[in-house]
Amino acid sequence: MKTVCFTGRRPQKLPWGYNETDERCIKLKQTLTEKIEKAINDGASHFISGMALGVDMWAAEIVIEKKKRGYDITLEAALPHREQSAKWSGQHKTRYNNILKECDKITVISEKYTFSCMMQRNCYMVDKSDRVIAVLDDLSGGTGKTVLYARSKKLDIDIIKI
Repeated sequence: MKTVCFTGRRPQKLPWGYNETDERCIKLKQTLTEKIEKAINDGASHFISGMALGVDMWAAEIVIEKKKRGYDITLEAALPHREQSAKWSGQHKTRYNNILKECDKITVISEKYTFSCMMQRNCYMVDKSDRVIAVLDDLSGGTGKTVLYARSKKLDIDIIKI
């Protein structure tokens, strides 16, 4: 079974912020869809999302849509800690919980938030994967560190530049 994980910027770090109707966001989601379809065509059958707002959740929703259309694939949520969505707005929590209901597997890295739980989650995803689909503009932050870690593990990395 080939596995693919996702990493990417949070909405507040994207040029369009939380506006998913922005043409750039729509284009990014189309590109994500194409990368996921390519991964499936290359034999990927398991996908892992870190379930952060933005890219992680969009990718998870695309995988769910593919599952509903009959693709023989699975989705795993890799949660850095059990209360990941505790401080999010109601609409974001609802979206998050709707995605979790559709997941085939949920992995919780830490029961409580710790300084390192986010990166531990990212390393878990990379360690379980053959390919990473990354959305980023540079190698800063957690997304950049995840890409560098994936490079050190010699994984295939599909980078979508923003």
